[in-house]
Amino acid sequence: MKSFLHVQDIGDLDAALKEALEVKRTPFAWQNLGKNKTIILIFFNNSLRTRLSSQKAAQNLGMNPIVLNINGESWKLETETGVVMDGDKSEHLREAIPVIGSYCDIIGVRSFARFEDRAFDYNETILNQFIKYSGKPVISLESATVHPCQAFADLITIKEHTGKPRPKVVMSWAPHPGALPQAVPNSFAEWMNASDVDFVITHPEGYELDTRFTGNARIEYDQMKAFEGADFVYAKNWSSYRDYGKILCKDRQWTVSKRQMDVTNDAFFMHCLPVRRNMIVTDDVIDSPKSLVIPEAANRVVSAQVVMKRMLEEI
Repeated sequence: MKSFLHVQDIGDLDAALKEALEVKRTPFAWQNLGKNKTIILIFFNNSLRTRLSSQKAAQNLGMNPIVLNINGESWKLETETGVVMDGDKSEHLREAIPVIGSYCDIIGVRSFARFEDRAFDYNETILNQFIKYSGKPVISLESATVHPCQAFADLITIKEHTGKPRPKVVMSWAPHPGALPQAVPNSFAEWMNASDVDFVITHPEGYELDTRFTGNARIEYDQMKAFEGADFVYAKNWSSYRDYGKILCKDRQWTVSKRQMDVTNDAFFMHCLPVRRNMIVTDDVIDSPKSLVIPEAANRVVSAQVVMKRMLEEI
């Protein structure tokens, strides 16, 4: 695996899930793979779960993880090509990336959408420069359009808790005070579409995601109707893709509460975290015994470790 952005990069999903459960049972069984190997984790944006889970996964495999927070611990990096660097950015990615690549065996990159130019973001301009110029395997730790380690962990969590062969999974938009990227919902949709689930996306009109990710998923604008009979509810805010980066709605009726959960099939609640309580979801739902947000977060170590393990096996 030379890069990890999309569900197809993981190969056969059933095999990946089986491997994930094996890794979860015996996380230290492959420490020989990472001996004398280094992974550099580069963060252009803040992180809690992604940073900690990636470091832990690397350590479980015997690797030495190095974390670099761009703009806080390094020179400010220019990401555009063909620019005159007469501003506050001292180094260009074109030089920084191969240097970083010379210091490690695997690179993980976190770089959010900027919402300045949809083409720039959806072409994954920053992440693809790492893939092109580093000469090393590259993992998206949430890039402009995708968050594959999160979606893989979500799928592991669903498989661990489902009681039926084809559960109904509903991803619901929920209100948020700021404009959030589409990366998490994009990846969740992509991974659910590749899985054997009954997948429904519900959101207000204007919040349609890129069809490259939603595929043939059922879109329902009536949230209550979408929730009927659901086995899993995944709440997430995202800004508009059509009116790129814009907030079109703040309707608190979309906040996931007991009202919506009561029409489900006693559904589990999921969210990637961090979560705005009583905007995305009410306290009673996220604190209920049916909330999976903590097991879901714990599985972030597992998903990252499977990806790193496969990369190490090919080095």
